[in-house]
Amino acid sequence: MAYIPLPTPAEMNSWDTQAISAFGIREEILMENASREALHVLLELTGSITGKRVLAFMGSGNNGGDAAAIARHLHNLGADVLLLHTKPVREYHKTTGYHFKLARNIGTPHALLTPKNASRLLRAEQPDIIIDGLLGTGLRGPLSSDKASIIEHINSLGKKAFVLALDIPSGLNGTLGTVDPIAVRANSTVTFEAAKCGLVMPETDQWVGNLHVRPIGIPAQVQTTHPASHVRMTDNVLAFRRPLSEAMHKGSAGKVLIIGGSKGLTGAPHLSALGAMRSGAGYATIASPALLIQEIKAEQPEILTLDIGTSEEWPIHVPELLIRAIQHSDSLIIGPGMGRSDEAANFLRELIALRRPPTVFDADALYHLAEDKILLHSLSDSDILTPHPGEMARLTWKTISEIQADRLTSARLLDDTFKGAVILKGAASCVAQQGKPTVISPFSTPALAVAGSGDVLSGILGTHLAQGVPAREAACLGVYEHGLAGEFLEEEFPHRGNLPQEIAHALPKAVRKYIC
Repeated sequence: MAYIPLPTPAEMNSWDTQAISAFGIREEILMENASREALHVLLELTGSITGKRVLAFMGSGNNGGDAAAIARHLHNLGADVLLLHTKPVREYHKTTGYHFKLARNIGTPHALLTPKNASRLLRAEQPDIIIDGLLGTGLRGPLSSDKASIIEHINSLGKKAFVLALDIPSGLNGTLGTVDPIAVRANSTVTFEAAKCGLVMPETDQWVGNLHVRPIGIPAQVQTTHPASHVRMTDNVLAFRRPLSEAMHKGSAGKVLIIGGSKGLTGAPHLSALGAMRSGAGYATIASPALLIQEIKAEQPEILTLDIGTSEEWPIHVPELLIRAIQHSDSLIIGPGMGRSDEAANFLRELIALRRPPTVFDADALYHLAEDKILLHSLSDSDILTPHPGEMARLTWKTISEIQADRLTSARLLDDTFKGAVILKGAASCVAQQGKPTVISPFSTPALAVAGSGDVLSGILGTHLAQGVPAREAACLGVYEHGLAGEFLEEEFPHRGNLPQEIAHALPKAVRKYIC
């Protein structure tokens, strides 16, 4: 399976509802299943809990019911449990009330937790284990001061205790992965049926800890008929690679043509060509203004070049020799180091109007597309755009802060104007295409945060397009291989310091670990 589902909290609620209404699975059973799966994770991580002091925090929602159920199990197993509920007993109803009643029926100690008695109750004795069932995935907006105060107590006690969060650490937004102003810092989080998308966003590890995804009995048909709007890449994305053949030759391995370079920006197309060659292209050719060619080639004999015009500037019209080169190429990469001059903009317009193979639009090409958004309508569904947050902001008339505040939504902002694949680059890059789930990369790799890294990525994408991989799959494959190379480099450069060309050179070794 190349992707695993990442439902939003609303989609997960829909799965629950469908399991209950369409298949007749009682909600009490789903909650019991969740509590038992959480118990199994806890026992695996902590061993015997007999005699251990456990504080279980029970909110008013379904997470509170999960906390009541696991508190019951732990009491049965001989733990010294105190179930702390945030509402009076009489205010718990439906499924949560049912499991709270079961816990009380077997004698599980419990106490009402209020802002006034929180300090007294929580300072009485240091727990060995904390169960966080205070808030669920439906959190919207900032925490109330009362909930924030409880979470502060949990985090203080958690410095000397093992903290297990049920479904999601309290205070973490289940969709965005954001915190306002505080969240529980868990050692481990057990989430049910599927990870909610907010759990896997960048920088959530400090709250989530180790993430465990456990089934609770949602029928597979429910997930099939109500698919999640977001998914996450797995190692099986590498299966999108075109298989090697003993009869392969340089002409059948993909001919990539890179159109870019300008005065002061000659390294970008060079890095793109390195990315293409190191990811398996048979040919990588750079077309650039004539007087820049030798600087761009940089004595790299395997990189082919094509002189455009007679100066350092892009000519008025696309010359015939470049048109022929485009016709004989399997993919194009347009934009690395192209510059933002009027000449470059006019040249790009003519290129887009030509009949061309699948194309990666990167870097300065995105700048010019943002200046003339009508051009976006001229692009094909076999093309790929590769904006970083600043470029996406420019393309969509947003601010960078707005883009970063909700990257999953931001990745889809071009859906109405562009039918190809969009890669919103950054930690946990997102791949979007009209009518298909947004794909989230599992990589947040500091080694990739270096100028020129995106140029290498464009070369990888160009190779996979040239080898016939469709745009969305090529985008996911390129992002995944790029991430693997970053992780590979962290072994040698644990505190960064790697050069962008080293990302390219690491590609074959990084990918080999997973496909050989």
